Amino acid sequence: MQPSPSPSQIHVALVEDDVHFQNAIVAAIAASPDIRLMSLASTRAQGLQSLQSAPADVLLVDLGLPDGSGIDVIRAAHAQWPTCAIMVCTAFGDEAHVLQSIEAGASGYLLKDSEPENMLHEIRSLHGGGSPISPLIARQILMRFRAAPSVAPAATPAAAPIQAASEQAALSSREKEVLELITKGFTADEIARLMQVSQHTVQTYVRRIYSKLNVNSRAEAIYEARNQGILAA
Repeated sequence: MQPSPSPSQIHVALVEDDVHFQNAIVAAIAASPDIRLMSLASTRAQGLQSLQSAPADVLLVDLGLPDGSGIDVIRAAHAQWPTCAIMVCTAFGDEAHVLQSIEAGASGYLLKDSEPENMLHEIRSLHGGGSPISPLIARQILMRFRAAPSVAPAATPAAAPIQAASEQAALSSREKEVLELITKGFTADEIARLMQVSQHTVQTYVRRIYSKLNVNSRAEAIYEARNQGILAA
């Protein structure tokens, strides 16, 4: 009988059909005491079925599955597991797949050119509130934004910058405290010490903040909180 998962571990769900890559990730996780594999799926159907179990902390998803797109799994996981951080691990590096994955709810996007040990580092980063992105993908996104035409300030409605208080995301006092410390540049470990809670608890607060603000990164959370008037501009 398998021992119960420790609450201090990062609980991972994997949806991956490449047996070689799958075995490498499973072996790396098995050798890491702070990460535990909670479920393993090789198809889109199995991935969707795995979402009926208890939510994982991190979901790793391949896009090219034998019976459909991993983006369907990302979209369903974002709805059913709102506190789970989702990362794409794929061979697809084109703009369409990247943008569709991010829009579906992915917070990280890695190409399959990393060693399994490096993947563990990215899992920890994602769980800690980061957004791991392969350099090639990050460059592609930057180039897209640089190429986008700028919008004149006059075209922005005057009421757009700050929403009414009734439209603000309903953050708890502890979530606001975490958000303020994030804004000041503190890491999850430093916030845990300042608030006298576990790092796992802080990471849970961070994922809830992301979910309530409908964002995928710290920078987006700070921007959106200021935009809504939750934080001072």
